[in-house]
Amino acid sequence: MQITRPTPIVEQVDSLLRDRIRAEYYLPGGRLPSETELAEELGVSRATIRTVLARMAVEGLILRKQGDGTYVNQHIRAINTHSGGMWDFTRLIASSGYQPTIREISLSIRPADDQEAEILSVEAGDPLLSIVRLFSADGRPAILAKNVIPGYLLKVSPDQVDGRLQIGDLLARCCHQKIAYTLTDISSMTTTPDAIELLNLPAGSSLLVLQVTFFNRNNHPIVHGRSYFNDSLLQLRLVQAWGAH
Repeated sequence: MQITRPTPIVEQVDSLLRDRIRAEYYLPGGRLPSETELAEELGVSRATIRTVLARMAVEGLILRKQGDGTYVNQHIRAINTHSGGMWDFTRLIASSGYQPTIREISLSIRPADDQEAEILSVEAGDPLLSIVRLFSADGRPAILAKNVIPGYLLKVSPDQVDGRLQIGDLLARCCHQKIAYTLTDISSMTTTPDAIELLNLPAGSSLLVLQVTFFNRNNHPIVHGRSYFNDSLLQLRLVQAWGAH
């Protein structure tokens, strides 16, 4: 395989290796090819490979063992990679030992309220694509996800949006956008009426709530959402890499 060069070569190699790790082409705990082997396979310099691997090592995606080689972190499923990591709800459910499914509850165009407008850098009243989805684990309701996307980002008509897609795939296909990073607030709150019904919980139950804003590489907010977790069914684990100071 040869890498093409319409975008910076380091970014292409970075994206390719992350995709391979995500798809478990390189297994968790498994050894990666050497820098020389990767450079020859991809048709790039060893310096490029070294730069990408150093970046991934700082994030904790790979472990570099002096004199032994480079290995995929065996805890990779818990690490927040560029694909969205903890926001890949189907992978989160599958890694917990369940069969994931997604059901679209509603999908509509509606005006942004004042808070959404401020978060998404649009005007109040501007159109938003609103998507509500239920993620289930072995048929049991696990996560209620509510997301809004600025209408100006849509490259297809709303009736062509597939609410069963993961958020990263939906953005790529329908908005030609890629998530670069997220800002997340985590809190606990009493269940809302729709969460009580859809997650099949007793009235008055507390839920783990993750409020997140997704940004692209230009630092523009492209999605805002709130997700309600049935934490009696799923456990949320976040691994964060710390670089040397």
